[in-house]
Amino acid sequence: MADRLASGRCLLGVLTPSSNTALEPLTSQLLQQVDGVSAHFSRFSVTRISLGEDELKQFDLEPILQAASLLADAKVDMIGWSGTAAGWMGFQQDQELCQQIEQRTGIPATSSILALNQVLARMAIKRIAIVSPYTSDVQQKIIENYQSIGISTVAERHLEISDNFAFSEVSPECLKQAVSEVAEAAPDAILLYCTNLRSADQVEQWETELNIPIIDTTSTVIWKMLESQGFNCSEVRGWGRFFQEAK
Repeated sequence: MADRLASGRCLLGVLTPSSNTALEPLTSQLLQQVDGVSAHFSRFSVTRISLGEDELKQFDLEPILQAASLLADAKVDMIGWSGTAAGWMGFQQDQELCQQIEQRTGIPATSSILALNQVLARMAIKRIAIVSPYTSDVQQKIIENYQSIGISTVAERHLEISDNFAFSEVSPECLKQAVSEVAEAAPDAILLYCTNLRSADQVEQWETELNIPIIDTTSTVIWKMLESQGFNCSEVRGWGRFFQEAK
């Protein structure tokens, strides 16, 4: 990595659900603030989100590992899974995935959810509000998984959508309304829990209006990769105060 940084280049590999159209432009927009860093994407098939057997099989490790191997061809410095499935499947899902990526490629790995949970721990956040596009049963699994690690959900909004592509068509106005509603419960932080929402670039405005930290899962994986590669995350502005506060 020292040679790569000396050359002024840092390549971040990002694993992307196949039907996601939000995270790639948002990730690239965020990284415009960080000189010499670029994102490179690899997809695997994800089209619907539910607790059904076929939908859960979309997150079997082998197809994701194959996508990670393609990123390894680009000699990326780190690989990040920009997705939230571990929220309802269990956090151990991403722990195992990252271990296997590292074993197969020799490249360090992280995920949106592992990074998010590290942010919550560093900021001592114990009371959260969750905004997602998911169905009620998926949302309940997320709530239960956070309860299992001592984090309570004091408010939530979900949109009862299961088609993954459709998540990206939710308007910022709809999301703003949901964020404003959960803010009434005065949580320690509000989580935007889906990487196919067009929300990450709205966070600064919402934080200013509500005076509550807002953490978007599209941004958390990039935060962790930048930090792991030795960059000063506090220099990233406009994507959530956690870039300055999660130290």
